[in-house]
Amino acid sequence: MLNSKQRAYLRGLANTLDCNFHIGKGELSVSVENSLAELLQNRELVKACVLKTVSVPVAEIAQQLADSVGAEVVQVIGRRFVVYRHSERLAEAGKAIVLPR
Repeated sequence: MLNSKQRAYLRGLANTLDCNFHIGKGELSVSVENSLAELLQNRELVKACVLKTVSVPVAEIAQQLADSVGAEVVQVIGRRFVVYRHSERLAEAGKAIVLPR
């Protein structure tokens, strides 16, 4: 569980990110969850965009995806959301995000 300082720090890091994960009208599926899980292994912080054709609210999609891959929703703004999950692979390489206490 992220506290407010950690969430604010991650929001600052996500500010410069481009959307690197897109969710289309197919909405949520196993392949979408697997793609996000793989992306979170390589990058701990992911900014996702939801297309206008999706009928489900963005906050609901963000929470469902985060729960399914074991991540935390950092922020939801408009049709974009940011999720974070600590990556052991990046921690071993010394490239993990160091969160404030």
